[in-house]
Amino acid sequence: MHMADALLSPAVSAAMTVVSVGALGYSAVMLKKEEERGVPLGADDRKVPVMGVMGAFVFAAQMINFTIPATGSSGHIGGGILLAAMLGPHAAFLTLAAVLVIQCLFFADGGLMALGCNIFNMGFYACFAAYPLIFKPIMKLGLGAKNITAASVASVVAGLQLGAFSVVLETLASGVTELPFGTFLLLMMPIHLAIGAIEGVITAGVLCFVMNMRPELLDFSAPGGFGPRKAALSFGRTLMVLLTMAALIGGGLSLYASAYPDGLEWSIEKTAPSSELERTGGAYDTAAKIQESTAIMPDYEFKSAAGGDTGSSFAAAGTSAAGLAGGTMTLVLACAVGWIITMFRKNKREKDNAAA
Repeated sequence: MHMADALLSPAVSAAMTVVSVGALGYSAVMLKKEEERGVPLGADDRKVPVMGVMGAFVFAAQMINFTIPATGSSGHIGGGILLAAMLGPHAAFLTLAAVLVIQCLFFADGGLMALGCNIFNMGFYACFAAYPLIFKPIMKLGLGAKNITAASVASVVAGLQLGAFSVVLETLASGVTELPFGTFLLLMMPIHLAIGAIEGVITAGVLCFVMNMRPELLDFSAPGGFGPRKAALSFGRTLMVLLTMAALIGGGLSLYASAYPDGLEWSIEKTAPSSELERTGGAYDTAAKIQESTAIMPDYEFKSAAGGDTGSSFAAAGTSAAGLAGGTMTLVLACAVGWIITMFRKNKREKDNAAA
């Protein structure tokens, strides 16, 4: 559901960028104040490496488009609920933003002007609405695979429906006349309902795996935890398994992603006279030039593929390289964000101790 710049006016783009930056700032402040399971966020905290590993995992997983039967469309996971269930909403929102920034700047996935909208649509609703209002209340009924599955499907569907509705509202506010509100809405909502149901099942599978391997890594296991359940793997080994899975998904399984357009692209094709919406002007041209200069592998391919070398083996190598490179960059960026926040908190504690 990555929006392109052509779907937005400069005014809507600017407004949503301000909103998303504000939400990111709020998340950073709240994460700095947060205490996880009675342990202050600090240099010895485990949240930072989990942010990096799960960011890489979601980046890789988003490369896998799965076919929606009988529609000619496809979808991919958003990852917001998965991240929130493991990191809590604030760290999850920051991590998903890191994923989307890497995708936008280095792989030209989603427009630069649309980055604020994409962060809000894919991250805010999942982390700050669906997770606390749907996922966690369901999990209070009891910890187990059945409730995890119910909570995952319900919250992912809700978050994705809100995000899809926001996309329609943002195009309406931008005056995109090629996408009439009613028709666009009636296509966007059902297709993302189907995508959300599949993502919910995938999310539940990953969370059940973590529950069985290292249950205390789950945010919703606090404060009561999973009782006497013993961890099957150490913290480090669990992260290594998840990181290995991310590498296999991004570097291997991504080659088998569906070629069908995703839910947003499919809805545009069914609504607009042309599937290629274009906008020209100063803001659009500037954004395009910036993105062209930063994108090392546009559309997850080697740049030279655009010059005519489009053989299947070359394209496959590009996809694998993009999956591995993007996952690595996301891991580094997400860890850097978490580390910077921990340093601010550590410095504050040292100042407080010195003053005392």
